[in-house]
Amino acid sequence: MRWKGRRQSSNIEDRRGRTFGRAGRSGGIRIPRGAPRIGGKSGGGISAIVLLVVGYIVLRYLGVDPAVLLSEGGLSPSIERVDPGGGECLSPQRQDEMTQFVATVLAETEDMWGGLFSASGVRYREPTLVLFEGRVSSACGLASSASGPFYCPGDQKIYIDLAFYDELSNRFGASGDFAQAYVIAHEVGHHVQNLTGVLPEFNRIRRGLSKEEENRLSVRVELQADCFAGIWAHYTQQKGLLERGDLQEALNAANQIGDDTIQLRTRGYVVPESFNHGTSEQRRNWFSRGFESGRTDDCDTFQGDV
Repeated sequence: MRWKGRRQSSNIEDRRGRTFGRAGRSGGIRIPRGAPRIGGKSGGGISAIVLLVVGYIVLRYLGVDPAVLLSEGGLSPSIERVDPGGGECLSPQRQDEMTQFVATVLAETEDMWGGLFSASGVRYREPTLVLFEGRVSSACGLASSASGPFYCPGDQKIYIDLAFYDELSNRFGASGDFAQAYVIAHEVGHHVQNLTGVLPEFNRIRRGLSKEEENRLSVRVELQADCFAGIWAHYTQQKGLLERGDLQEALNAANQIGDDTIQLRTRGYVVPESFNHGTSEQRRNWFSRGFESGRTDDCDTFQGDV
């Protein structure tokens, strides 16, 4: 990815080296009144997705992973929930380069989503990306690096320990800067879901559901975020920032973090009813769908089969 020399986001909060305390309860994620209506030719009809969540999903696809949205502390959706176990540390030089990289990727997502929202007459509220080491306190509770990168809707922040990228390459076999960019774009996709009312609605209906129901809808949440990441990749390609092999890096990352692939790697067998992020094939397919079309209309994971 041609990222050097481009604008870097100022929405970076560096907490590395800081101490932390226990996070207070967020008090729940309230459904926002008057969720933004994102439609029109450029917006791709995000408002339609919100309406589907309120109606169609409640009736037919009830379920969400409690790890996806926690109204009283905990983590929101993330693309990987495997204990890294490596305890690796990045060198100061490597940290500095990676800091610049994630700030640049975040800026690119700001430009893309800001443009789509603006085309529909709505201001895009940019998320903050928090860099941490080891453990971090968020509005969703206390988290460790073992949780992987995650988005907290309570404070609209993305959290990442940059050491995760070495794990992504060394343990999961997903190397390359565009694989790393995919991680950020996926979490930004959750932020878009939060702004449009999708995540708050999921949080509202998840209570009292069976584990299997929760998992089924959690998969749909995650696959939509993958599709949104693909949309970002679509516009990144249009800007001439992709290099040879970049798309394959992102697809390989999606493949390596599929529920079935992770379970085979860690357990030696799969338990489909426990899937809450999607299979490798599903994750590749939905990222590709967003990449090929560049339209949010094509990211409706809440109808039909996924």
